[in-house]
Amino acid sequence: MIWRMIAALLLSLGIALGMGPWLIRRLKKLHFGTVIYELGPAHQQKQGTPVMGGLMIAAGVAVSMLLLHPWPWTGLWDPALGLLAVSLLSMAVGFADDWIKAVQKRHEGLTPWQKIAGQVVAAAGFACWCYFNPQIGSSISVPFLHREWELGIWYLPLMTLTVIFYVNSTNLQDGLDGLLGTITTVSSGAWTMVVLLGVYALNGDAGFAAPAGIFAVSLMGGCVGYLRYNRYPARVFMGDTGSMFIGGATVGLAMILRQPLLLILIGICPLISSFSVILQRYYFKLTRRFSQDHQGRRLFRMSPVHHHFEKKGYTETQIVSMYAGVTAVAGMIAVLSLLG
Repeated sequence: MIWRMIAALLLSLGIALGMGPWLIRRLKKLHFGTVIYELGPAHQQKQGTPVMGGLMIAAGVAVSMLLLHPWPWTGLWDPALGLLAVSLLSMAVGFADDWIKAVQKRHEGLTPWQKIAGQVVAAAGFACWCYFNPQIGSSISVPFLHREWELGIWYLPLMTLTVIFYVNSTNLQDGLDGLLGTITTVSSGAWTMVVLLGVYALNGDAGFAAPAGIFAVSLMGGCVGYLRYNRYPARVFMGDTGSMFIGGATVGLAMILRQPLLLILIGICPLISSFSVILQRYYFKLTRRFSQDHQGRRLFRMSPVHHHFEKKGYTETQIVSMYAGVTAVAGMIAVLSLLG
C-alpha cells in the first residue's frame, strides 16, 4: 500500500507539472481568462489570467487512481469509483460555470438554480451510493468519542446537504493566489494520516484504506504541481473547475472513511469562508431593517473573510501562510481524535 501511495503522489505531481505549461498556453490561445469583480479588492492586474487550471489537478488524480488502484477493482462498490464520480461530477458543474464566464463573458456564470441542480445530482447520487455501499452504510464515526452514530434514512438528506455545502465552501475559498491549493495540500496530508493511522493501523482494513490513501496523496500531488503555476503571482487560476473538483474530492474522502464530522476540523478554513458570507449577509439585512437610518452595517470589510484580511493590509502570501497554519493545526487535532 505504501509504495503505491508514494508512486501515486509522484505521478500526480508529475502530471500536473508537465501539463501546466501546455494547459496555460492553450487557455491563453482560447482566451479563457478570468474577469475581475469590480467591487472586490484591487486585483485588476489579474484581469485575463487563464482560468480552468484545475484541470491539471483533476488529470493527476484521475490518472493516478486508474493506474495505481490496487488490483482487482471490486466493481460498483469500489471506493475509487465513488470518489472519482463525486469529484468529476462536481467538477463538471464548475467547468460549465467557467465555460460560460470565459466564453460568453457572463460574470455570473450558471444561474444559481442551474448550479444547485447540478450539485444536487452529484451530491444525492453519491449519498445514495454510500448509503447502499456495504462498506460504508448509514452510520458515521464520532471523533474523540470513538462511537458510531447511526443516521438511518436521515443519512441521505444530511449527507447530500453536506456535499453541496462543502463543495460551495471550497468554491468560496478560492480567492487568492495559492490559497485553496495550499490548504488542500495540507488537508490532503491530514486525510492521508487519517487513512494510515485511523483506518489502516487501527482497523487493519487495508483493502478499504488503500484506494482512499492513494486518492488522498494523488490530490496532494496534483495540488503541489498546480501551485508551481498558481503561487503568487499566479500564472493560472483553478476556477470553479478546480475548486469544485477539490470540494467533491475532499467531502468524498470524508464520507467513504465514514468521518464527515472531521470536515469541521480538516476543512475548517473553507467552512469559515462560508459562514463569514452567511453572517455578513444576515447581519447587513438585520442592521438595515432595525437601524434608524436604514443603512446596513457589515461585520467584515468584505466577505469571504480572506478578503477582509486583504483590506486590513495583509498580503496574499501572509494570508495563505496563516490559513495553511490553521489547517495544519486543525488537521493534527483531527488525527489525534482517532488515536486518543
